[in-house]
Amino acid sequence: ELGVQAPVGFWDPLGLSRDGDTATFKRRRSTEIKHGRVSMLACVGYIVPEYVKFPGYLAPKSGIMFEEVPNGLTALAKVPGAGVAQIIAFAGAMELNFLTADPGRAPGDFKNAGRLGIPFGGGIEDAEKRKRSLNAEIANGRLAMMAIIGMFFQDGLTGSAWGDWLLYDDSPLRSFAPDPGYNTLPDWSKPKNGFEGLIGDQAPLGLWDPAGFSKDGDIEKFKRRREVEIKHGRVSMLATIGYIVPEYFKFPGYLSPSADLKFVDVPNGLKALSVMPAAGIAQFFAFAGFLELSYNKPLGEPGNYGKGLFGLGSVGLSASVSDPDVRDRKLRAEISNGRLAMVAIIGMFFQDGLTGSAWGDWALYTDSPLRFFGGGGSSPAYKPFDPATELGVQEPVGFWDPLGLSRDGDTATFKRRRSTEIKHGRVSMLACVGYIVPEYVKFPGYLAPKSGIMFEEVPNGLTALAKVPGAGVAQIIAFAGAMELNFLTADPGRAPGDFKNAGRLGIPFGGGIEDAEKRKRSLNAEIANGRLAMMAIIGMFFQDGLTGSAWGDWLLYDDSPLRSFAPDPGYNTLPD
Repeated sequence: ELGVQAPVGFWDPLGLSRDGDTATFKRRRSTEIKHGRVSMLACVGYIVPEYVKFPGYLAPKSGIMFEEVPNGLTALAKVPGAGVAQIIAFAGAMELNFLTADPGRAPGDFKNAGRLGIPFGGGIEDAEKRKRSLNAEIANGRLAMMAIIGMFFQDGLTGSAWGDWLLYDDSPLRSFAPDPGYNTLPDWSKPKNGFEGLIGDQAPLGLWDPAGFSKDGDIEKFKRRREVEIKHGRVSMLATIGYIVPEYFKFPGYLSPSADLKFVDVPNGLKALSVMPAAGIAQFFAFAGFLELSYNKPLGEPGNYGKGLFGLGSVGLSASVSDPDVRDRKLRAEISNGRLAMVAIIGMFFQDGLTGSAWGDWALYTDSPLRFFGGGGSSPAYKPFDPATELGVQEPVGFWDPLGLSRDGDTATFKRRRSTEIKHGRVSMLACVGYIVPEYVKFPGYLAPKSGIMFEEVPNGLTALAKVPGAGVAQIIAFAGAMELNFLTADPGRAPGDFKNAGRLGIPFGGGIEDAEKRKRSLNAEIANGRLAMMAIIGMFFQDGLTGSAWGDWLLYDDSPLRSFAPDPGYNTLPD
């Protein structure tokens, strides 16, 4: 039906259309289209009066001119009751006379109305063009419904559909709590305002508390919540590693000798719970309880139990961080990674529960609302070549080609593009590694003996380009050219990314994978990782270029558009 659009395709997570009731579906679709049309008009009605208003009187008897009516929700207090009644009567007349549903016509198609439901408006005769226009209308209507609700929300709280949140003192979206007037955490540096400025506040959001938990200024509650957050983050980081490592390595020997259960017999993920003996699960709870109730005693600072870095003090290794700046960076990194891990482990649980693996194939879950229902098994454009069956088509999105680049069915062009994608992905993966490794390790000796430049003197990232001699840059380009022209030449008889003289990841004379199924999985993983690496390296270039490092502090770039706290310019920026 109309409204099914890429990249999501048919999306009905609540299963409202599962019963197959055509009449109910059409009624809901008709309602959706009406709401979308009204919302598009409402959005326009919010925007236009900011720039243009009708001349003359809105209500001559009341002496109210159009220019005196404020924009947005406050207009309801200015418009006379008779005017509001006229609006409702007009909407009712439209609904009962012009926009009545006809079971013999498509949803949103009315006998006396044309495009966008305008009475006596012209329609579109060309069927294909009409379908595109209706799909565009539905998409724009959905966007408008979201937009108008956002406008109502912001207008109601700030006085304007795009009002300044500073006009709403109690807004849960404001990040600046009032200063309580005392040092909130004596063991730390005094915060700027309330709880702002503590570890855990990170650019570009700063202190982010949309639910207003810290609004009451209660220090003990804040410290308890921060400690809980850090604990959950630490457990989630361990849990994430615990999901990944057993995919590649398991301990030898027995997990439970009395039950004759070996480590290799325990499946990964949630299924392990059904195999483990109850006594083993009880040991987990007992160990966690011992750490929580007896061993880890708080020392005032949330998350600090006097055990040093990573708790290595528990095994007799001194691992305290004495440098304040290094300690601050590590604590901030831990909170960030913990937050990411909490999201990651929930995603792993979700996917594991639905597909049987933390990175399971969504095709194993036929009722998944995230599955993309598309393809083109019966479409002539996909015969005899069907790009939806090629490598790189991965769940949950499935075959994703929003620009329709493969619509023409040209096999040679598709293979050339896929080969280019794989090459770019491989280069980007190497580039990401090349950004990260020099932060920790650099080659000994000289990069350019004649110029007296040692490897350790070359800065990491884009600034290296100013240090490396021109001859060195030329060597890099020459090497890439030699690889491209001699080893990595495309062969129409081989799959994209598969070169005669190269093995896995395109490494010259490298070994390949003989097992067909394992090779397919490996290639799919390579394409997915390459796509991620292409995004990552562009992000590194962007941040490096603006801050001086691929993970530089945005505070180093005063003009950064991602900074959320602009300095006060010292004057009224909008005098009116």
